[in-house]
Amino acid sequence: MSSIVSDEVKQFAAQAGDWWDPNGSEAVLHRLNPVRLKYVRDQIDQHWQCDECRRTPLEGKSALDVGCGAGLLAEPLARLGAKVTGLDAAPELIAVAREHAAAQGLEIDYRAGELSELEGRYDLVTCMEVIEHVAEPAMFVKALARRLASDGLLILSTPNATGWSKLLMITLGEGLGRIPKGTHDFGKFITPERMKVLLADTGLTCLDVEGIAWSPSRGLHLSDDMRLNYLVAAVRRQG
Repeated sequence: MSSIVSDEVKQFAAQAGDWWDPNGSEAVLHRLNPVRLKYVRDQIDQHWQCDECRRTPLEGKSALDVGCGAGLLAEPLARLGAKVTGLDAAPELIAVAREHAAAQGLEIDYRAGELSELEGRYDLVTCMEVIEHVAEPAMFVKALARRLASDGLLILSTPNATGWSKLLMITLGEGLGRIPKGTHDFGKFITPERMKVLLADTGLTCLDVEGIAWSPSRGLHLSDDMRLNYLVAAVRRQG
């Protein structure tokens, strides 16, 4: 079975041309990316007991960014020293990602296709704002787990299924044009509790859950408040 929903792919592929424009259609992703990256770095340092001042904590490690888009997270992972593979269902986004990485002098293995068809295992697997767009979340999490190395680290982010997330992301975000209309389907949003069950059912242990909140004074930031969006770190269950 494929986890790809063709209408979802077309929705994102249509934004490929200005994906890297911080003021373009994906402006919210540009604001979200530093917040996600801070969490990723913190989890990397804890999981592999890295020096937090080290510039390349992923040196000698492999990373897979699933649903990589045009490379907003894949490029920073490469700069952290990882050998990065970026996977996305939209060939249009992969084309933009390859061109941008080449212009930055970064070697990233970008691939267009389906997660279930990918082979190999990776030390770090990231999947940001993707699971709420797939056909079968449980099957998708199992596919992510199959790509995770035995001592690997999985990090996901997704909107929470709350009235607050619906208000900010759909009613206001999409309604006011801050987010491309039709990006989100509230019925596919996943609570942290359900996410933990999905992870456990595929043999993964949740290490940490942290919210991404928004306020007029701070914008998007890491928080104990998980009503809007949240990040999850998980590893293979031991024993």
